[in-house]
Amino acid sequence: MKATRLEAYSDAVIAIIITIMVLELHVPEEASLAALAEVLPTFLAYVLSFIYLSIYWNNHHHLLHACDRINGRAMWANIHLLFWLSLVPFSTAWLSQNPGTALTSAVYGINLFMAGLAYYLLTRSLKPIHEPDSRLNSMTASATKEHASTALYLAAIGASLLGWVAAAYALYVLVALMWVIPDRRYEALLQTLMTRSPK
Repeated sequence: MKATRLEAYSDAVIAIIITIMVLELHVPEEASLAALAEVLPTFLAYVLSFIYLSIYWNNHHHLLHACDRINGRAMWANIHLLFWLSLVPFSTAWLSQNPGTALTSAVYGINLFMAGLAYYLLTRSLKPIHEPDSRLNSMTASATKEHASTALYLAAIGASLLGWVAAAYALYVLVALMWVIPDRRYEALLQTLMTRSPK
């Protein structure tokens, strides 16, 4: 089973998720800096979540391009990932409406943690149906960034529950920055694909 349809479906769902999230951005009622400042938490939460969704879309795109085939288990693992991504607009909206609150910060972190876990499970579901020396297995041989992200998410959730919300926000931003930098594994794959493509 080819991965193209799964990729197209996932692209559509992520686009809808981003559309839903942007609807939470409301224009200030007054043309003043004070009114603009009131919507700043919502805007900043949107920017961070938009970056996260873009990271998932980018890495998901590269992951499926490395696949030679998928199966039913991988399809359900992908749906599991999309479920947690679909909750990002909710956790983002709640966070932006209650900035500085321990519970909303922790829930946001749990959402990010579960999405990261779902992506990891998707990767694990794809590895057994590919040869050990396949592009996908070569690309996913190391999971250092994934493990580091997991540790930082858990630290951020713990910091939130202890009331250190600013520290939790800093950790969420740090994880995003880790993944915004192009992953060398994926970049090497793209370079290989471009080299093999006919001119």
